[in-house]
Amino acid sequence: MIDLFIQVSVFDILDILLVAGLFYGLYRLLKGTSAMSIFIGIVAIFLIWQLVKALQMEMLTAILGAFVSVGFIALIIIFQPEIRRFLFTIGAQAQEGKLAQRFKFLRVRSNVDLDIDSITKACLNMSDIKQGALILLTRNNNLDDVVSTGVTVNADISHPLIENIFFKNSPLHDGAMIIRHNRITAARCILPVSQKTNIPGHYGLRHRAAIGVTEVNDCIALVVSEETGNISMVTSGEIRTIKPSELREAIEKELKL
Repeated sequence: MIDLFIQVSVFDILDILLVAGLFYGLYRLLKGTSAMSIFIGIVAIFLIWQLVKALQMEMLTAILGAFVSVGFIALIIIFQPEIRRFLFTIGAQAQEGKLAQRFKFLRVRSNVDLDIDSITKACLNMSDIKQGALILLTRNNNLDDVVSTGVTVNADISHPLIENIFFKNSPLHDGAMIIRHNRITAARCILPVSQKTNIPGHYGLRHRAAIGVTEVNDCIALVVSEETGNISMVTSGEIRTIKPSELREAIEKELKL
């Protein structure tokens, strides 16, 4: 036991800590999603493979080894949304950190001159009459993949236009509005719905779509509930209700204006 302890180097301890940190990060990433059960199953198969390999059970080792060897491709397919969200998180932190401070070109501030007054007034008016709405404000990416799913508008921001687009009889009311470069870029955009299983049941499809799109894109989602009139803000997959009097301040804070 003494010889075994002496052979453990600093790099071995560092390796263990890094692996532990990686697994903890994966747990945080997958917690509350349906992919969590799949991840636990894969880890269980890997541990069983290591056990039968240590016990020199050749047939089981070969079978499980073949499964693990092709499992990497399967992981990419199964966990594609989670991998994208993980890479997005790393990239967003790099853009917000020292790296972005040294290399200013990494940051894309598309809404520096955003007309927040019109957006705020439209949300408040729609909240008063319980008119559902879903608005995305771009930050460090332009959401081109989301814009391509909707109808191009390319109009100046004004609260009457926003309210008219989300009027229940409007052909563009169903879906999300994208605002970037201080213009209404598109409407009726289709968003990915979050696969999280721990989202409260009182949130509808608008809220789930807002959570889903902000999980994999750097943007701000504003949701006006059609049932309650409450205004919610969603960033990085986290949703919170905003008081009407605090909406403008909350938007400015998220955009760091």
